[in-house]
Amino acid sequence: MVKVICGLKGSGKTKQLIDSINSAIKNESGSMVCIEKGSALTFDIDYRVRLIDASEYSIGTYTFLKGFISGLHAGNFDISHIFMDGLYKLSGSKDNDETAAFLAWCEEFGKVNKLEFTISVSEDPANLPESITKYC
Repeated sequence: MVKVICGLKGSGKTKQLIDSINSAIKNESGSMVCIEKGSALTFDIDYRVRLIDASEYSIGTYTFLKGFISGLHAGNFDISHIFMDGLYKLSGSKDNDETAAFLAWCEEFGKVNKLEFTISVSEDPANLPESITKYC
């Protein structure tokens, strides 16, 4: 399953993501990972969630991000949920077609590997195509 939290800057996306993380840690089994650019969430999320600062890995394309996620899963088959804060910052792309293709890949990868994705996207949902908003 892929869930996208859409909204403009300052609309509370990160707060929703933090709430989702803290809820998941109480209700789900398995390892959880949160990928963000920087370390702003360090004190906001439960210590049991693996927080990854993507800026340490020079992630800059959706292809790299797919490989990164695949590598995380290959190293830990117990991952049940991956959270991403600021997809456009992580991927370096605001291209709707690339974003929709990435979300579709996440959905397929999640089905095959039994894991969920919760991703925040800084964009007004009214400006996004249905191929992206169907995950909102």
